Amino acid sequence: MHSILKTSLAAVVAASFTTSFAFADGHQLSGDLKITSDMSNPAPRAVMEGLVEGFNALHPEMNIELTIVDREAWKTQIRNALGANPPDVINWYAANRMGPYVSAGLFEDISDMYANGDLPGLDAVKGALTIDGKQYGVPYTYYQWGMYYREDIFKELGLTEPATFEEEMANCEKIVASGRACYAIGTKFLWTAGGWFDYLNMRTNGFDFHMQLARGEVEWTDPRVRETFANWRKLIDMGGYVADHQSYSWQEALNFMIDGEAASYLMGNFAVAAMREGGLTDDQIDFYQFPKIADVPQGEDAPTDTFHIPSGATNKDNARAFLQYVTSADVQTKINSGDALGQLPVNSASSVDADEFLEQGFEMLTNNAKGGVAQFFDRDFSAEMASVGMEGLQEFMVVPDNLDDILERLEEARLRIYK
Repeated sequence: MHSILKTSLAAVVAASFTTSFAFADGHQLSGDLKITSDMSNPAPRAVMEGLVEGFNALHPEMNIELTIVDREAWKTQIRNALGANPPDVINWYAANRMGPYVSAGLFEDISDMYANGDLPGLDAVKGALTIDGKQYGVPYTYYQWGMYYREDIFKELGLTEPATFEEEMANCEKIVASGRACYAIGTKFLWTAGGWFDYLNMRTNGFDFHMQLARGEVEWTDPRVRETFANWRKLIDMGGYVADHQSYSWQEALNFMIDGEAASYLMGNFAVAAMREGGLTDDQIDFYQFPKIADVPQGEDAPTDTFHIPSGATNKDNARAFLQYVTSADVQTKINSGDALGQLPVNSASSVDADEFLEQGFEMLTNNAKGGVAQFFDRDFSAEMASVGMEGLQEFMVVPDNLDDILERLEEARLRIYK
């Protein structure tokens, strides 16, 4: 065992993991297992080290070598790492972000593990690990996106959580009439506009269409895409968004919601901590699922972090056992708890910390994301298409009359990038 725990959290996590999981046949494994992880921030690092320590305690004859690399650096290092002498397990991301490595034959097909029952409880997110009907990894954590709103402002204006887009717009009209913006947003770094497009497109045309667009299979000038932008423009034209949002980061724009100048924010659950730090109490904040537009199954943005086995790995049996371990219900509960990752377990049999927003997110993603789980615009679209696309989305929010020119540019980019 070459990895040395450096934090008390890792030790606690490891101890709890040891007693929470055992293989069905009770056998112990031996030999080597090499893991490269990008869980480099303090809390994730402690979780990763705890996972290795706990798994090693179950299989003391196994020699586990854990290498932790910087999360941002890993994005450029991964392809080289998957070449000659790759590790047995690595961290990465789901959906189209794993696509290039699947296409290059660098990720192991583990479809048999899903088919034979080795990975129970992952049905809600199985699709995010599936390409051409085969699975190439396992998820270990994710978090929901949705509409976070000022519950006290809604009560003041007599508003209720909208279930349909018509109700959303009716709420927005009353919010604007009160002198507030409906939505805080900061598009200075572009990606937040991608979240709005994701939801409007999934609600207008469905999850499958959205993913077809992400894969370059649909023209940006398609009438169905134009319908998505038409729905978006309804909110823009009624003055729904804070002014000059292109000047703000998402954190800076959050002040509009904290100060009561905007009523809601379409954002990931990581924003809740910032809202609380900004002085809002849980009595002032609530959450609802992005409302229905067309009669299509609800798709949700839920960025998912994953483990994969490189196709050139040496110790694939041990690697498969580790993947089975990290996705088990008890382990998923512990690594996603509030004192660990503070996110959502992907196993439907896991439990969630007693946090209002984690509980709502888990319920939504487990039981009401029938369309599928998307990974977010800049993960689902190819990197180059995402960059060009998000520039266009921000421009549309600022100058919606430019839509025709924007869609023509995006279509030219699609033809060039996807060929």
